[in-house]
Amino acid sequence: MSATVIHAESLGKRYRRGLHSEIGLRHAIENFIRSPFSVFRGNNQEFFWALKDVSLEVCEGEVLGLIGRNGAGKTTLLKILSRITRPTTGWAEIHGRVGSLLEVGTGFHPELTGRENTFLSGAILGMSKSEIERKFDEIVAFAELEKFIDTQVKHYSSGMYVRLAFAVAAHLEPEILLVDEVLAVGDMKFQKKCLGKMSDVARAGRTVVLVSHQLNQIRRLCERVAWIDGGSIRRNGNAVEVLGAYETAMTAGEPSGEGSSNRYDGKAHFVGWEVVEPYDANPHFLSTLGPVVIRFLLSVRESIQRVHHGITLYSSDRQVVWGWAADNLEFSPGVHELVYEFPMLPVKPGVYSWMLSLWDDHGQIDMGDVIPEMLVTTDSYQHPRDEWSGLLNVPMRFSIRNGQMQRIATEKET
Repeated sequence: MSATVIHAESLGKRYRRGLHSEIGLRHAIENFIRSPFSVFRGNNQEFFWALKDVSLEVCEGEVLGLIGRNGAGKTTLLKILSRITRPTTGWAEIHGRVGSLLEVGTGFHPELTGRENTFLSGAILGMSKSEIERKFDEIVAFAELEKFIDTQVKHYSSGMYVRLAFAVAAHLEPEILLVDEVLAVGDMKFQKKCLGKMSDVARAGRTVVLVSHQLNQIRRLCERVAWIDGGSIRRNGNAVEVLGAYETAMTAGEPSGEGSSNRYDGKAHFVGWEVVEPYDANPHFLSTLGPVVIRFLLSVRESIQRVHHGITLYSSDRQVVWGWAADNLEFSPGVHELVYEFPMLPVKPGVYSWMLSLWDDHGQIDMGDVIPEMLVTTDSYQHPRDEWSGLLNVPMRFSIRNGQMQRIATEKET
């Protein structure tokens, strides 16, 4: 079993709203000189907890993702682990050399050249001069700034600035790497390049804690995910399951109960759904690429004829994955089961939603997403890079066979 390299216990961080919660001795003396009696006044300031009672363990070589809404406490946690901020309560131990990518471009000076800022920023991030010299050409090539490396950075475009900043930070070689939303920089091409670099870091066996709102990046890089909500860890576990729960909460507004998300008080409406086969303790999870049977329940109040029924499967970003329809259906009053049998549903892991519709000659009867969403937790057979992976998750076998190609065409005899 891998050793624990990050151990946090009951971490909490309290801030005074609108004021700095921590001041140095110099500022304390200045405040006392300006207002000697202020120390005896009551404190009516409002406090809030940016982080509260967070306990966490990260093992050596693990890649942990931190997700959550803006202001949930993710950056505060990384700053505590980086020793930038002291916790109000609790404690944390870190074993190993730590590199932090919390703010891309920290330490850049506009009057210095790209070359000079590379050495300055590298030193701030913990690299020695010899280490920077050894990696300098690689850093410049990664940033694609060979022609401008001796130009003052104040003349750089925002894209050039970001490319150099990330290139310096990305070439750290710490045992533990703490990363805060630095992969959402530059243009799309450079973001893909940054993501590839982070993949290399992860595959090298280093411990990584990554904060990102780009869930596809988290899904690709991380084995485990912690969902931070309101300063506390709401869920911590397998990446696919935690991301699925988070996406469901974000896209569905954390619905409660089951049924249609857009019901109509008419002749009929959809009241629920489940994965019948294969059986799972959670009937809305799909964990196999084998045969699948899904059942939708339709409650009918009065007889309806000449019914059109449609069904669409959507991905989390609302791409149509599959759709089908049937016409001239008839339903009598009562509850009906609409059963779909699939040889397989070869979609990549993630959150999906079923949209169902029902129409007759008089118009729409019911249409909307049935909730909750479907969480697919199957093994992934995708390309490791997001830009080359698609919606389908098709299992296959790959082999290389030695030997000469056999001629399969015959020549016409003369």
